[in-house]
Amino acid sequence: QVQLVESGGGLVQPGGSLRLSCAASVSIGSINVMGWYRQAPGKQRALVATSTSGGWTNYVDSVKGRFTISRDNVKNTMYLQMNSLTPEDTAVYSCNAVITASLTVWGQGTQVTVSS
Repeated sequence: QVQLVESGGGLVQPGGSLRLSCAASVSIGSINVMGWYRQAPGKQRALVATSTSGGWTNYVDSVKGRFTISRDNVKNTMYLQMNSLTPEDTAVYSCNAVITASLTVWGQGTQVTVSS
């Protein structure tokens, strides 16, 4: 059974940085698509960034140039480096892994709060 566990969230001041981690219970080298999503208060969950096993990455426009998604296949962990954070980045951040066409696994989420 695939499990994902996020960590690294917290309270940070505007302009600060955080690195989120998504640790998998299986080898992520064989997982084609993994991604980070976020859900702000009162809003629907939205895609932030996507990573494929082949090294392709994609970002939503609002985080381009500030966020970086990456994978460590040795540690079976995906990361989201977030820089130049603004209050608009406040949300619960979740990672997911597309295991098969009919199975997508989600982590439990980690809270990121950007506030002075």
